Amino acid sequence: MSKRSASSEKGGRVPANGHNASQNGTQSDAGGKLQEDNDDGKVGLGKKVTLLRGISIIIGTIIGAGIFISPKGILKHSGSVGMSLIVWIACGVLSLFGALSYAELGTCIKKSGGHYTYIMEAFGPQMAFIRLWVDLIAIRPAGMAVIALAFGQYILEPLFMPCNIPPIAVKLATGIGITSVMYLNSMSVTWTARIQIFLTFSKLLAIGIIIVPGLYQLFKGETKNFENAFEMSNVKLSGMPLAFYSGMYAYAGWFYLNFVTEEVDNPERTVPLAICISMAIVTSCFVLTNVAYYTVMSAEELLTSEAVAVTFAEKLMGKFSIVVPVFVALSCYGSMNGCLFALSRMFYVASREGQLPEVLSMIHIHRHTPLPAVLILYPMTMLQLFVGDLYSLLNFMSFLRWLFIGVVVLGLIYLRYTKPDLPRPFKVPLFIPVVFCLTCFFMVFLSLYSDPVNTGIGFAISLTGIPAYYIFFYFSHRPKWLQRALDSFNRTLQILLMVVPAEQ
Repeated sequence: MSKRSASSEKGGRVPANGHNASQNGTQSDAGGKLQEDNDDGKVGLGKKVTLLRGISIIIGTIIGAGIFISPKGILKHSGSVGMSLIVWIACGVLSLFGALSYAELGTCIKKSGGHYTYIMEAFGPQMAFIRLWVDLIAIRPAGMAVIALAFGQYILEPLFMPCNIPPIAVKLATGIGITSVMYLNSMSVTWTARIQIFLTFSKLLAIGIIIVPGLYQLFKGETKNFENAFEMSNVKLSGMPLAFYSGMYAYAGWFYLNFVTEEVDNPERTVPLAICISMAIVTSCFVLTNVAYYTVMSAEELLTSEAVAVTFAEKLMGKFSIVVPVFVALSCYGSMNGCLFALSRMFYVASREGQLPEVLSMIHIHRHTPLPAVLILYPMTMLQLFVGDLYSLLNFMSFLRWLFIGVVVLGLIYLRYTKPDLPRPFKVPLFIPVVFCLTCFFMVFLSLYSDPVNTGIGFAISLTGIPAYYIFFYFSHRPKWLQRALDSFNRTLQILLMVVPAEQ
């Protein structure tokens, strides 16, 4: 938003608290202790996302609380056990189509930022800013707060069982969870990635605890719940789109690696490989987990359960079921960590493009983390946690997610014709983005048809991005007093947070 601050014009390093930068690229503090620097000796974001870390980002954000708590939406709308399993498989394939489309975009447009960057490249800054605006003021803070609330609820569950947890205790645990994730992402890229790998393995272990005993019961002959699995009497064609909507929501998160493309080691190979491996693992886990549920629980029991994984564990494991809420809480924490790691890069790139305050594209001089971009979501998330109507807001915004993802994949098709010479190390057959794009727009149309009021409110909120774009970005000739205030804001935060522009 603002012009380069004075400190960045002078070379970009701000000495503070006796710290100084040596010429060989390491940082030393007042006591002479060396701080680990970037891969190339510069202040900036290094290429620290390996194949394993990329897989952990994707799996860790897709597998949240949903598969453990409430897969009943698909069963309810599909009408039968067999059809619900087909929907899970089909949604996995459709999500793979979307992920492969993003893999092509990630290898030909090697910039971080995900949706924002691809819309910017295909359709220009105004459309990109509207997407950014909706993300910043509503979708991302609300989404983070909802995941964090699930974390707070389930981390306290073993302490309060069988009593109800006081709402204020849930919000306090939630606030602690959000704060710790913000702190972790602010302090170290490497440790953020390492903990994400640990949490991803914890999720896979939790799913294994469900799948293995469930399939053991199946092989022992517990197949009564699969009799007449494709009974069509309850299957209604009108309910199938809603079942697919629930399924696609459960798989959402396959696009997060594209938010950190610039930090991926060898992106031409790593991005497509991480996406394909992750989607194969997630789809297999989701389908087998549902098979395990149906082996132990009837369709009626599953539909009446508030937390399917807990009910499953109580029926099969007895007292051992107390560990399930802990695994659900770890799963939610991993989703928060992965989302924040990726989303901070979108705000970082948007600032670099001039669509957010300049300080958001600066890097901590010792930690080499995008500290301001990490912290930007913190106040809004905490505000919505304690005063906002989160679930209504998510209902308003759910269709916007698929609208903009559809626009991104449409941009891939558009770029095939407008920029045919763009290097494409990984290229998918055209029918894959076409099928996925049509699926996204169909779900948007379904939202308009099934819930026009909430969808309309969400659409109206997104339209506020148009005047915001012209006020904050398009009209560059601001009054001098406003420009001075913005420059002062950037300089003050730069000094307080000890951040500087990334060195090229």
